[in-house]
Amino acid sequence: MNKNHEHHTNSHLRNTYFFEIGIGISANSILLLVHILKFTSGHRPKPTDLPIGLLAIIHLLMLLITAFIATDIFLSWRGWDDITCKFLMYLYRIFRGLSLCTTSLLSVLQAIILSPRNSCLAKFKHISSCHMSCALLFMSIFYMFISSHLLVSIIAMPNLTLNNFMYVTQSCSILPMSYLMQGTFSTLLALREAFLISLMVLSTCYMMTLLCRHKKKSQHLHSTSLSPKASPEERATRIILMLMSFFVLMSILDSIISCSRTMSLNDPTSYYIQLFVVHIYATISPFVFMSTEKHIGNLLRSMCERVINV
Repeated sequence: MNKNHEHHTNSHLRNTYFFEIGIGISANSILLLVHILKFTSGHRPKPTDLPIGLLAIIHLLMLLITAFIATDIFLSWRGWDDITCKFLMYLYRIFRGLSLCTTSLLSVLQAIILSPRNSCLAKFKHISSCHMSCALLFMSIFYMFISSHLLVSIIAMPNLTLNNFMYVTQSCSILPMSYLMQGTFSTLLALREAFLISLMVLSTCYMMTLLCRHKKKSQHLHSTSLSPKASPEERATRIILMLMSFFVLMSILDSIISCSRTMSLNDPTSYYIQLFVVHIYATISPFVFMSTEKHIGNLLRSMCERVINV
């Protein structure tokens, strides 16, 4: 009875997971298409358009790879060799790292945009797309280095089932590493995450302080009966604040479930829940970005009209 209940629970989680991936791929595809149309139609791009477009590409590729990996998690075919396991898992980790890097970059950029002219961040207001790309490239190369151990530790599932091999998919597993190697890569990974999440927290606190200060000034300038409309910068800041908070919350939840999974000896239910939690941000964020941009609604309407006319 317990086995049937567990199988039923896992099948529900599996269906929910595939539904989440499908929604995420569709939403990020639309967001990417809208940004491409925006650039090609001659609209003047905002400073945040580049990182948002990059985030859409990163999440789209990450979710496509995830969909491919999910077929090997939920379908027992065991058809992948060592090269396929190493390549897909390494690429997946790279895109997850890029998602964190780009989200952190977007948070810092929005803090710079919102900063007043007399602040120390004002000199960065005219930062170019080239500088942002270079910063992202540097972080990407660093993360590729600290994830390189996956090219050694990920292998095709051995014929003999061993307790010290960690399950990844039906075809792939992780080799046990020495304490020195595991400690080195874990420390580098923790430092990277701590640095980028600290940047997010600092920029988030800075933006919240500026918004509170601006609200107090507005209350002095306007009567209590008239509530002034928020500027586009303020609306964008609130959305990014919400996304940053959501991202940090999902990261903490992912860490808790990961620890729980380790303690419960690779319990499949914990693993499926972790997979679902890890990709919530990639699925939800494009909807949030699209909801804030009026021109996106206009572009989508014009696209629908063209399709109907054809």
